[in-house]
Amino acid sequence: MHGPPSPLVENYLREAGFWHMTTVGRGCKLDPKLISALIERYAITGSVQSGDWGAVCYELLGAISENINRDRIEMGWLRDTFPEPDDDSTKLERI
Repeated sequence: MHGPPSPLVENYLREAGFWHMTTVGRGCKLDPKLISALIERYAITGSVQSGDWGAVCYELLGAISENINRDRIEMGWLRDTFPEPDDDSTKLERI
């Protein structure tokens, strides 16, 4: 991130326990491609036991990625499917 996240999502990051991640690397030179590659490999939904990951994806996100690798989806798909909320977005859209 080039700066702090949008105030529209700050409370949701705090509720999810990810607010501290917004300060990681501040003031350090980071390799964005490396960070993206690492992020693509981590889930942030917590523990879910399921054999049907498409159903879990749909239940949590309302959309299904065509490229679910076992229990993982690509951050790029999330970024493309769910753009960052703007000032006109509703509370439900921000969640």
